Amino acid sequence: MKKDTYITEVIFRKWNRKDFKGDIIALFPYDVWSYRGDVTSYEHIGQHGGAEYNHCINMTVPAKEEDFKDLKEELEYIGYNLKVINKRNYKKYLNEYNKMRKL
Repeated sequence: MKKDTYITEVIFRKWNRKDFKGDIIALFPYDVWSYRGDVTSYEHIGQHGGAEYNHCINMTVPAKEEDFKDLKEELEYIGYNLKVINKRNYKKYLNEYNKMRKL
C-alpha cells in the first residue's frame, strides 16, 4: 500500500491487565476520535477505535521496540508514516481537540 506523506505521531503501550496482559495498543494522541476527547487507537484485533487516553496510559506500561515491532509494521503496511513518541504534548492535543469541536 502507498505510504502516507503525513507524519503520524504514535505512542505504543503494553496492557498490564491480566485479561490483556502483553497485548500492544497504538495511541494516536493528536487524532481526536470523538467530541468526548477520545483519541484514535489501533490494536491487532479490533484495529481502529476510540480510546480514552488517560485510562489507557494508567492501565498500560511503555512498550519496548521489540514489543511493538509487529504492530508498527502492520500500521506502516496499511499506509501510515509513523513517528514514535513517548508521551503527548497536552497543548498540541488541546489544539487538535478544539479544531475538531469546531467542525
